[in-house]
This record gives sequence, C-alpha cells and structure tokens, in this order.
Amino acid sequence: MNQRKFATVINCMDGRVQIPVLEYLKGKYGVDYVDNITEAAPVKVLAECENEVQLESIRARLKISIEKHGSEQLGIVAHHDCAGNPVGKEIQIRQLRKAVETIRSWKFRGEIACLWVDENWRVHEVENQWQTE
Repeated sequence: MNQRKFATVINCMDGRVQIPVLEYLKGKYGVDYVDNITEAAPVKVLAECENEVQLESIRARLKISIEKHGSEQLGIVAHHDCAGNPVGKEIQIRQLRKAVETIRSWKFRGEIACLWVDENWRVHEVENQWQTE
C-alpha cells in the first residue's frame, strides 16, 4: 500500500488563508495532506502563552498529527487583516518567532516554516527553523 505523507499547519481560522497555505505547504514539502490546526489568532495565542486551554488544545492536536500521521514539518501562519489579532505585520512576525519557541518547548523536532499571508492572499516564508540539538 502506498504510504501517504502529511505535514501540519497551525493556521488562523480565517477562511481566506486556508487554501493558499495548504497549496503552499503541499508544494514545499511534497506531501499528500496537510493536517489543519485552526484557531483565531494562533500566533498571538502561542506567543503570549496566557490561555492554557487553547495551548493544550493546540498541543494535543499537534501530537496526534505527529504520532498518527507521521508529520515532521509544521507551518505556523500569521496574516494580513487578522480579526483576532489586529496588529501590524512587524508585531505578528515577532509573535511568529515566539510561537516557534513555544512549539520547540513541546519537543517538536521537525522543520517549522513561519509563514506570512499578505493582502493579496499570497504566502511568504518569513523564515525556516530546524531543530538544532
């Protein structure tokens, strides 16, 4: 049987970013599927680490994707015109970097792509983070 490959994305619930991000990650990683973990303003949630319920929910869903689907690549998304995080791009990019620290603290060892979706719904890779241990 042909083994299907998965990546994972922690994405905003905003429907405008879903398809561009999925297409980007499928192309970047050559995977068949992308498991979606959606929240309102996920980079804010992951950067601020104030809502334990939301954090644990994201962590539990990421764990399922890793353990059950073998996902080794993760995209984390921030985007233009985010209703749940109405701050500028620069602040969201800082939140993306802090979100990576949170994910790493959970012992995620795979590749993490920090993604920005612009006002034309195009995906841009801000940076790519490999675990270094």
